[in-house]
Formats: sequence, C-alpha cells, structure tokens
Amino acid sequence: MPRTVPDILNATPRDQALVMGILNVTPDSFSDGGKYLDPQTAARQAKDMLDAGAEIIDIGAESTRPGSQPVAPDEQIRRIEPIVPAILETGAVVSIDTTSAEVARCALKWGVQIVNDVSAGRDDPEMLGLVADSGAVIVLMHMLGAPRTMQSNPQYGDVVSEVTGFLAERIEAAHNAGIDAGNIIVDPGIGFGKTLEHNLALLANIGGLSELDAPILVGASRKRFIGALGGAEQPEDRIGGTIAACLAGRNGGATIFRVHDVAPTVEALKVYDAIRSAK
Repeated sequence: MPRTVPDILNATPRDQALVMGILNVTPDSFSDGGKYLDPQTAARQAKDMLDAGAEIIDIGAESTRPGSQPVAPDEQIRRIEPIVPAILETGAVVSIDTTSAEVARCALKWGVQIVNDVSAGRDDPEMLGLVADSGAVIVLMHMLGAPRTMQSNPQYGDVVSEVTGFLAERIEAAHNAGIDAGNIIVDPGIGFGKTLEHNLALLANIGGLSELDAPILVGASRKRFIGALGGAEQPEDRIGGTIAACLAGRNGGATIFRVHDVAPTVEALKVYDAIRSAK
C-alpha cells in the first residue's frame, strides 16, 4: 500500500527510502522535454512510474535546466490542467514543481499535496503563505542565482555550510509564514548553481543537513556532473551514475529521491536498505 504524505514526512534515515518520479510536461527540459505533453502519454508514464515503485509523481510545466527562461503562470497552468487531475484520479501522491503561487494555487485546488519550489519561496512572495493556508507540504531547495544564470561560474567559500545555512534561513521563513515544521522537506539543489566539485561535496557530506530536522530530498537524476564523471553525453545514458548518487545520498541520511528512471532506482535502494538492515 502506498505511503501517505504524513508517512513520507515522518520518515527517518532508518526507514525505507522512497522515490519521486519526474514527469515534465515541458517542451524543453534537459532530459525528456517534449515527451509527455499529451495527457494520455503523461498519464501512462505516471502509471508506469507508480507501478515501478514511485510513491510521489512530481509534475512540472517549466524547465529549470541551465539557461532556461521563465514560463508564464498561465502557460504553466495550460500545460498541467489536462494532466494533473487525471493523475490524481489514480490515487497517487502528486507534487507540483513550480515557483509560482498562481500555479500552485490551481494545483492545490485540484488535490495536489506537495509544492516543490526550487526557489524555496523566494520567487513569489505569496508562495509560503499559500502553502501555510492550504496545509500542504513544501520542498525548499537551494539554488544559487536563477536557472538562466546559475551555472555561470558558481562560487562558494564552503558549499556544504552555505547550503545548510541557506536552507535553515528558508525553514525559518516558512515557519514565520505559518508552515508547520512537519510540512517541510529540504533539497540541497544538486546541479543548481554548483560545479562538479560542489555537487560531489554536497553528496559526500549530505548528512550535515540532518541538523535541519527535516526529510532530505536528493535530485541528482541524469545531471550533467554525472556525464562529466562517467563519460555519458546523453542524459538517458546516465542511469548508473544516477543510482550511485542516490546511494551516496542514502548513505548520508536522505530519504526521498527524485528521478527519471524509477524502476532501477527503486531496486537499488531496496537492496541497499536490506544490506544496511542486515548489519
């Protein structure tokens, strides 16, 4: 039986990991842009991911790949309107990937339970209050700059401490807006304004985020740094590297993994957790 949102938020590093399946209804996402614009195709992909073991479907209508441009809220709503309700009918836990309160408001009215905001509530001043009023869950992610500029020579003094400090500040902002402490997930933002070395440092030290007392989400799926390390030029060829990054995050205490390739990730995490439990 699929876990509920409270189950997800009460998860600890000792519990079984869970997978969030990515469903981009965009023409320009870096890995799967244009593949799921048709509602029937999108619904079929969501079902396939659920059947493969995904417990959350994360639907986004605005690409946040490096260099991407913002998409107007009305266009995002046009893209998701025929898709989100159909997927909710399956009983899936659905997350909306947006920085727009207008888009999130529509999705929440339809029954979406999680808002995945890569700006951590900074882009739209109405977002945190909206989430608080709805009682929904929010994912607060770290990003240096904006998608169109974030990979232009990102620099940190200490990437781990700076990301942790940023997320602590955004958690405080969420609390001040009225969001319950139990309704917050944190994401270090792998690939969002980070070099290869920054990404590796975050994955190697992700346990440091445990001081934030919130479930940790890792979204490293098919990212460019995996291709740089493993030599896979095409994103769809980076499954092995994605799994390695997920296992590194799991070793550090992350519990939620946002991926394109659900079945192999679910299998790898189940085996990893079983081995760890045997100790």
